[in-house]
Amino acid sequence: MIRSKNAYLQKLTANMKMKSIKIGQELDGSTPPSVFIGSWNYPKVYAGPMMVPIQGDTAIMDSPESWIPGQKSQEDIIGYRLSLVRGKQSISIDDINNSFVEKLQEISLASTSIDSEATFNKRPRGLSFSEETTPHGPSALIEKFDIDAVKWDRELEKVYYDSDLRAKDALTELHQKGVPFSNVQKAFSVGAIGTGKRRKLVPTRWSITACDSTLADNLLKRVRNYIIIDTHRVYEFSSLNNYYAVILIPTEWQYEWMEAFIRVLGKEELIFSDYETNAGKKEYSRVGGCYYTCKMGVLDALNQEQKQAGALVLREAYSGYVPLGVFNVRENVKYAMEQPYKEFEDLKSSLSYVGSKLKIPLGKFIKKSDLIKDLLMSRQTTLDAFFKK
Repeated sequence: MIRSKNAYLQKLTANMKMKSIKIGQELDGSTPPSVFIGSWNYPKVYAGPMMVPIQGDTAIMDSPESWIPGQKSQEDIIGYRLSLVRGKQSISIDDINNSFVEKLQEISLASTSIDSEATFNKRPRGLSFSEETTPHGPSALIEKFDIDAVKWDRELEKVYYDSDLRAKDALTELHQKGVPFSNVQKAFSVGAIGTGKRRKLVPTRWSITACDSTLADNLLKRVRNYIIIDTHRVYEFSSLNNYYAVILIPTEWQYEWMEAFIRVLGKEELIFSDYETNAGKKEYSRVGGCYYTCKMGVLDALNQEQKQAGALVLREAYSGYVPLGVFNVRENVKYAMEQPYKEFEDLKSSLSYVGSKLKIPLGKFIKKSDLIKDLLMSRQTTLDAFFKK
């Protein structure tokens, strides 16, 4: 019996039967630009560039923000990612002045792909799939690494040289200026953002959640001051074997994330969820980074409209789904919030509409829910109608 999302995803990724690119001990190509910082053995971590044996513009391979608008298929994305070769060296997180780390910072601040050369201690092997980070291809210890001259992104360059600017303020400033999230996160991960003495390497997985949660906290401070919406709204979007429904309700901020995995491994129908009331959430979410990236996406849209609402988000992942990292949630929620919404008079009718789009009966979601059940009961709505299916 699978009881946690983490256990389920470990089983799912263990069953992935895919092949990554094959290369020798030397690689002459480019980095999109892309870097990866592992978390194993923290505070010493394996850090390094990710490269592809192709020269020229390879930015698409590490630009999650361009995949959905570019109508890239799941197969396209997996092909990009498994072509990326990860080089790594063991480095202490506070060894920021290391010459190898300085090259990683150059890569993370770059505005274009960079020609690069690497020699590994042995032929890179394996691949990596995760719900938190985008997949990558084979990896090996890197013995020699060189890059061509780098042209930096102007906005990232400004915060790099401003060593008095706190990391959370830099993240907010870059987000407001429209710098892609993945670019900001990479710069944060390699210690190129924040006050001078506090800069350090941050594992990629942790840095994604840190950036999402920092931005969400800042956005929520603003959203709390806005007028509450006056109707129930439903936003929808589907891509990459996922369906997303965002229900905005006319209340102060409260939030529930619910996700179902339907026959991805076999005949399973599993639902995982987490929530927060208006008082907020202190402990780390039991469903991982998806919780924070979705929260950030919804709050970002509310802030742009200068409205406040509660949010109930339901996601279904279908047969054929492959974990591609939390970008999948971030970008799908972003595009859901950009679609024309449907209005409903009450929570019951908005839930009934969403239920007509789901493959799992809505009642199963509600039984697993904390917030939806409380909201329905507080409105003296009978739950029986939702549990008949």
